[in-house]
Amino acid sequence: MTELLAGSAFDSLRLDAVTDQEGLRQAYELPGAAAIRKQMTELTDQTRSLIACSSLVFIASTDAEGNCDVSPRGGPAGFVSVLDSRTLAIPDATGNKRLDTLQNVIATGRAGLLFVIPGRTTTLRVNGRACVSTRPDLLTQLTAVGKPPASALVIGIDEVYPHCPKSLLRSSAWKPEEWLPADAQPTSAEVTLAQLRMPDLTIADIEKAEADSLKYRYE
Repeated sequence: MTELLAGSAFDSLRLDAVTDQEGLRQAYELPGAAAIRKQMTELTDQTRSLIACSSLVFIASTDAEGNCDVSPRGGPAGFVSVLDSRTLAIPDATGNKRLDTLQNVIATGRAGLLFVIPGRTTTLRVNGRACVSTRPDLLTQLTAVGKPPASALVIGIDEVYPHCPKSLLRSSAWKPEEWLPADAQPTSAEVTLAQLRMPDLTIADIEKAEADSLKYRYE
């Protein structure tokens, strides 16, 4: 592995990568019947309740060329609105204004969601058609993050799938006693400063910008 890392590990490893579904399936047992059966095309009362308890959702999207993006969205529990059993609306709260997710959705009309509930090990996957709406009568309903948003991401559900809790159990995500100490990782400001590659900026500049962004996060 040390030799691989001397060059491009990806370029080396893809030379003998799995290239078809038959080869992939040979490495795994077949899924159990329950893993297949629990996939649905609409929300149940129980999955509606999971969404109502979720304060964090990750949104996956791609652009027209297939470039992938996953972005987080957060708010008070239930900030994602269930419009009916096959439609969700996610308010677009103030962010970095890059609009990566929204531009991808306009390009492809698709998105995938992963709902997370802090302190709980159940996650819910929702995939489907997607569009960006600026209809005032919709936006005025979506004020959970402070005020009507500039737009909303609307999901037409094609797949609803509750994941088992194994990944969050393995990660000890909700066990503070197993978390790394705060100084084990670079701070947000340190990461941003390294990414920006602007010699005139300082850590203090970035920390102030982050503080201001949080202070005025609903504007």
